[in-house]
Parts: sequence; C-alpha cells; structure tokens
Amino acid sequence: MMGHTHAMTGAIAWLGLAPPLAALPLMNESSRFIDTGIMASALSPAELIAGAIICAGAAMLPDLDHPSATIAQTFGPVTWALSKAVSWVSGGHRGATHSLAFAVALGFGTHWLANAYPIGRDIMVVLLIGLALRAIGVGIPGNKLGSAMINIGLTAGLYAVFLSQSVGYAWLGLAVALGCLIHVVGDCMTERGCPVLWPLGFKFVLPWKIGIKTGRKFEQKILAPALSVAIVGLLFWRLAPV
Repeated sequence: MMGHTHAMTGAIAWLGLAPPLAALPLMNESSRFIDTGIMASALSPAELIAGAIICAGAAMLPDLDHPSATIAQTFGPVTWALSKAVSWVSGGHRGATHSLAFAVALGFGTHWLANAYPIGRDIMVVLLIGLALRAIGVGIPGNKLGSAMINIGLTAGLYAVFLSQSVGYAWLGLAVALGCLIHVVGDCMTERGCPVLWPLGFKFVLPWKIGIKTGRKFEQKILAPALSVAIVGLLFWRLAPV
C-alpha cells in the first residue's frame, strides 16, 4: 500500500478504537490517571485528534525497511541512511518490521521512552506528526524545499496547539503499536503479504484479501476517497456532543 493509505488507515484505527482502549491499564504519567492506575476512559477532543495524527504517522514506521518509501525521504539523508540500515538489519522490505513482534516492541519501547525521557517523548511526537503530514501529501508538488518548510511549520503549529491543550501522552506507546499493526494488516491485504509471525518466514495474506496492488487505480481513485470519508465520519461521531 502507498504511504497515504497507511496513514489514513492508522488514523481510522485510532478514531475507532481509542475510546474503548483508553480504559486499559497504562503505567505512568500519574496526572492522567485515577486512583486505580487506570487512565480516565474519556479522551479529550485534543487527545483524540492528536492520537489520530500520531497513529497515522506511526503507520508509516514499518516502511523504514524500504529506502525508496515515503518515510525514508521525509527528513532527507538522515532518514534515508536510517532506512538503509533498517533494511539491512531486518532482511529487506517486508521483513522484520512488518511483523507483530515489531509493533509490540516499538509500542513498549515508545512507552518506556515517553515515561523515562520527556524530551524523547516530545521528539517522537514531533517526528510522527511530520510523518503523518508527509504521508497525506501536505506540501507543494514538485517543490521539495517548499514542501519541507510547510511540513515543518504545520508540525510546529500542531505541536504547539497540543501543548496549549495540555495533551497527555500516556497513550503514546499504544498509538505507535496500533499504527504499526494496522500497517501490517493493510499490507496483508496485498498480494505479497507480510511475515506477521517473524522470525518465521511464512508470509500471511488475509483470506478475504481483495488483491490490492500498490499505487494502482483502485487504491488511488476508490480506496483513498473512501478512507477520507471514513475519517471525517469518525471525527463527527467521536466529537459530536452527547
């Protein structure tokens, strides 16, 4: 699947699943917890939107194993070099990063980072916002520098808004794991499948797959608009006054 498809499905997964998942026991950030150690079940509107954007960015992370993917081009030589290294370590595209183990490990790793090092948490949040904006095509066609400047400006603006709304990030690890997992599910709908149970080499293809071919007309002309409508509908549903 293309980057924008992964990002949009990540946002949809968060908007659909975050409210019930918000009641799961999480481990720290006491300001967001009630006495039993369980996070308050109602996410604020700012947290819901922040989570959707961050989960959309996280849905790009498994493609770090592909030096030509959107994520590898997002921050120039830095992400390209990182992508080359990840590709080598993971065994190439659709290797270890396209697995349940990767999603779980990255989720727990992010949760630990967020609790142990607040600056690390903030950097992760900013990077994932930037990835989400890049994935959905924010920028100027054909102008890499202009697109980068717009991305940086919007990323900074969104982060400032979330900061002003006192967004808590106890759910950050969950959003990252969910984004990675939904990426894997999406790629299992394509003809190549994914090694979901890596290090086992067998590649899973969902039995109800529709044989999506990356970048073809179905994905760009039908699937992308349908996902956009789903995001808008879920936002209205989740943010509508009760």
